[in-house]
Amino acid sequence: MKLTWFGGTTIRIHIGGTILVLDPADAPVGIDPAELVSGADRVIAGFGTDLPAIDSAHWKPRKPPRLLDEADIPASVDAWSVGAGAVLVEAVGEPPLLLVSAVAPPLGRWAESAVVALFGPGERLAALGSAILDDTPPRLLALAGDETAVDGAISALRGQLDGTGLVALEAGLALEI
Repeated sequence: MKLTWFGGTTIRIHIGGTILVLDPADAPVGIDPAELVSGADRVIAGFGTDLPAIDSAHWKPRKPPRLLDEADIPASVDAWSVGAGAVLVEAVGEPPLLLVSAVAPPLGRWAESAVVALFGPGERLAALGSAILDDTPPRLLALAGDETAVDGAISALRGQLDGTGLVALEAGLALEI
């Protein structure tokens, strides 16, 4: 899995052999939305408002197929809305990816192995991180915000991590997980 955050809620995701782009129309000034979606297999606008909704507290990831059962066709990469400003992405063989910009959804046991990317300004970034860590701490939290927001979130979340990894996404740079 590779995440490239461009600013705001615009992100390009390479996962399970598929390229997803979220919110290309909201890309910051200087980022060409047409270039951003070039080569993308799927474009998701409105931070997933048009995606089918699922209950994230009861969702379970698909199990990888046994080698005997594997087909020549790779499994699909699926995306769902899991509440206001929250998108869940699943690719068999990859950790679940939860993207949150507004409200942290309730989580199930699947979140223990998940990568969670949080988007937001100022104190909202720390509040989202705290809500996620209080519910079900994930494998990794990735913070997408300006330098002040990220610094504040790191200070606020440091004591809650208890084994959860924490990284900051920098605009325009890819992070491979």
